[in-house]
Amino acid sequence: MDKKREEGVNTRCVHSGTWEDAATGGVNSPIFTSSSYLFPNPSGKAYYPRYFNLPNQAAVASKLCALEGTEEAIVQSSGMAAITVALFGLLKSGDHVVFQPDLYGGTHHFAVTELERFGIEMTFAKGRSAEDFAREMRDNTRVLYLETPSNPLLNIGDLREAASVAKERGVISMVDNTFATPVNQRPAELGIDVVLHSGTKYLGGHSDINCGAIATTRELMKRIFPVAVNHGGTLDSQACYLLERSMKTLGLRVERQCANAMELARFLDAHPGTGRVYYPGLPAHEGHETAKRQMSGFGAVVSFEVEGNKADANALLQRLKLITPAVSLGGIESLVCIPAETSHAKMTPAARKEAGIKDTLVRLSVGIEDVEDLKRDLSEALSL
Repeated sequence: MDKKREEGVNTRCVHSGTWEDAATGGVNSPIFTSSSYLFPNPSGKAYYPRYFNLPNQAAVASKLCALEGTEEAIVQSSGMAAITVALFGLLKSGDHVVFQPDLYGGTHHFAVTELERFGIEMTFAKGRSAEDFAREMRDNTRVLYLETPSNPLLNIGDLREAASVAKERGVISMVDNTFATPVNQRPAELGIDVVLHSGTKYLGGHSDINCGAIATTRELMKRIFPVAVNHGGTLDSQACYLLERSMKTLGLRVERQCANAMELARFLDAHPGTGRVYYPGLPAHEGHETAKRQMSGFGAVVSFEVEGNKADANALLQRLKLITPAVSLGGIESLVCIPAETSHAKMTPAARKEAGIKDTLVRLSVGIEDVEDLKRDLSEALSL
């Protein structure tokens, strides 16, 4: 990232990373579709998609660096590719990693099914405070893994405190910043070493790209990059072009989605047909004050419990007419799901219970529609 740049977030979204087309003067990065490139060539550089060095891959990486405030970034073929590559790049057999207690279901499943096979020890902390993390750290602890806001309960961890306790012990801190996006939260500015994204969500934002990203320091990328090359999680140039195009409107989209989410969270909180509502923008949320300190917006996901049982929750989804029951989140359209049956289905019932994920929990990914239409849809579905 060019440290001299001090533009606002929307200016960085639009202009950072654009590959200047000297041939035509086009304002968009051209798409480099080849998988084979001349070598030797005048530049002396061997271009190859799996090495993440094509112009379209570099354009996205540069834009993400400008938004996250990091030195290096690479794009990946999925969010899980980014997570697994970053962990395997920084951990080896005999090392230990501390995870926060509540994680995206895919991350949790990876941790409990894969790490032990490679001789990597792990511990899930009992809570999200710096003291909780410090209590679990050992002499061989190398990574502290965080996710805030968490999926799906929107729990908030104090990133500055977590980064501080990790640095005191020589531990690398890593955070999944998918739900917050760099529009609302910039973990590197709070001391976090590695920032991860499922770009399938807000970075892409249109429910048509599967991708991930890793943003970090030059030093740590030297360790992560060879693993990324070996694992082969390449994102092709056309997908990178779509991702770069989408990131140009990231600031505008997220601003509208957050405003809608705040209004819907208040609406749901006051509705007699719902139980507990989870949204860090609500003053009653236990992480509200921390979120106010480290975030510039509270995010665009609202989770809430439905009165009744699992069948009642599923019936609610089927009564919605505008909001779409679907897997994933972060798109411009509002989507809804039951985490126990989708994002966290691979967790055991006992693990979900321990994490506080009930069968009646509904996760609402708020889009950019007119909020009154969304409120009307929810009101009619909840009232039947």
